[in-house]
Amino acid sequence: MFIDFTEVELSAGKGGKGSVHFRREKFVPKGGPDGGDGGRGGHIILLTDSNLHTLQDIRYRKKYKAEDGSNGGGARKTGKCGRDTIIKVPVGTLIREKQSADIIADLTRNNTSFIVCRGGKGGHGNIRYKTSTNQAPRNSQPGEEGETGVFEIELKILADVGLVGLPNAGKSTLLSKISSARPKIANYPFTTLEPKLGIVKYGEYSSFVMADIPGLIEGASKGKGLGHQFLRHIERNKVLLFLIDSQDPYPFTTFQTLKNEIYQYNSDLKIKPIIVCQSKVDLECENSNQWDEIENEIIQISSFSGKGIKKLIRKIISSIC
Repeated sequence: MFIDFTEVELSAGKGGKGSVHFRREKFVPKGGPDGGDGGRGGHIILLTDSNLHTLQDIRYRKKYKAEDGSNGGGARKTGKCGRDTIIKVPVGTLIREKQSADIIADLTRNNTSFIVCRGGKGGHGNIRYKTSTNQAPRNSQPGEEGETGVFEIELKILADVGLVGLPNAGKSTLLSKISSARPKIANYPFTTLEPKLGIVKYGEYSSFVMADIPGLIEGASKGKGLGHQFLRHIERNKVLLFLIDSQDPYPFTTFQTLKNEIYQYNSDLKIKPIIVCQSKVDLECENSNQWDEIENEIIQISSFSGKGIKKLIRKIISSIC
């Protein structure tokens, strides 16, 4: 199951209490204070892992708690720090406090860590309170509470190319043709209900990542047809590849509808390069004059026969390099 959004309650560890202790040895019966500080509470840390592709594991565990720090001891011994709680997340994960628009962290690189909640500092032991006028302090400091909060964790897929089109435009078929991905393919709308990634290899050592985004419909930018859940994955793509069915009687209208929904969702997407493909050209269809209204170069492809596929890959390479 592909999970790209969840909420979690995070609690860092509390700092350990400082110690009230005095040095007592055989030949030093009335030694001074030697109580150590408490240990720091454990942090809550997010760590990116390129082997993960969903937030599924996190979704089913709603609460995370780090370990408290240990109390300080005699002989100036500092308490042991609490163990950090490390939560592994996919690359492309971002986190924000619930009901806040401010993003705390956007983790786009593998093996990157971020402290979401910091553990509380350990309290001072009584040795810290010794002064020239107070040689035997009997006070210490309790440990600080760790940071807590409810957070939203969201995954946005990182891909070089995002496939954009109406339901049943042939996106999944294209992805299966040029990569090793095997998305579900069927002759009905909304066959794809979650994003799929495929690695397209070219040359001897080069490749790019293509994402099959579930089909968009008019009103997607307002959430219709799970639009918001699908559109968030387009934001990180370097290139937008529009697939329009050759049997579509109104291709220009479809093209404008897709662009409008994407740009209404995020106007920053206007700066991304666009490639337009006329798919399923091996099927018989009525010629539409609207194809001439599309200003972008139109690459005709057939995922079944392979027509135009090499040309499309060359176009993608030139756009992302």
